[in-house]
Amino acid sequence: MSPTTVMAKNTPVRVLLVEDSAVLAARIAELIRRLPAVILIDSVATETDAVQRITSMSPDVVILDLHLHTGSGFGVLRSLSGSGGPRPKVVVLTGFDLPEYRRQAEVFGVEAFLNKSRDYHRLPGLLSGFAAPVTAS
Repeated sequence: MSPTTVMAKNTPVRVLLVEDSAVLAARIAELIRRLPAVILIDSVATETDAVQRITSMSPDVVILDLHLHTGSGFGVLRSLSGSGGPRPKVVVLTGFDLPEYRRQAEVFGVEAFLNKSRDYHRLPGLLSGFAAPVTAS
């Protein structure tokens, strides 16, 4: 039997970036602009702004730093787990790749946990993968 499309995405994957470094946020925004079928809908630097944007904009994917100007990425994850509504895919992108942080993020069900300096190159593939249609055999 040939694969059939279960879900085709005609609209781009909508990404919310939660990052407190303006330099890195600009770099990620540029990376996203180069990806077909992926758009950056907003970039914020605080937990409060992230939770508000997730609620109001319903992104498909959240790229989430753990250490923010105000609050933390874990606060955002707690908010997502308690919302009961549709949940975006979450890619943690952090400079604090500590085993306890990774375990905690896994408990919250993140799709990926990336180290900013070591794993940054994986981000385009992950985002493009989220944009690809899902097939079943």
